[in-house]
Amino acid sequence: MAEVVDFRRFHNPRFLTGYLGLVPSEHSSGEKRRQGGITKAGSKHARRLLVEAAWQYRHVPRTSHHISQRRKGQDPRVMDTAWRAQRRLHKRWQRLLGKRRKRSTVVAVAVGRDLAAFCWEIATLTG
Repeated sequence: MAEVVDFRRFHNPRFLTGYLGLVPSEHSSGEKRRQGGITKAGSKHARRLLVEAAWQYRHVPRTSHHISQRRKGQDPRVMDTAWRAQRRLHKRWQRLLGKRRKRSTVVAVAVGRDLAAFCWEIATLTG
């Protein structure tokens, strides 16, 4: 949050992920389109935190009693989005690692990109 400051300046989560450097670079010429590694533009610190947080989505999403207590009184729209994010990001992690056979580091970056999009949604929802 501190690195991005105002999420409303991004009209779409794609612009946020581009700003954070979590999108693939591209080397295109004519009919050929070749994608490379992520661009690494923007805040190195924010990108590292997102990718680090993405590693937690390897685990099945659960809600402990302690977390349930902390959620009481929170905006239900935010809680809905957070739970949807947990389920979707875990499913994406499993699909990329299992079916697509991607390296876990690549999966972490992809899930981190999706996590940034969910952060954008929550920030603009309450904004």
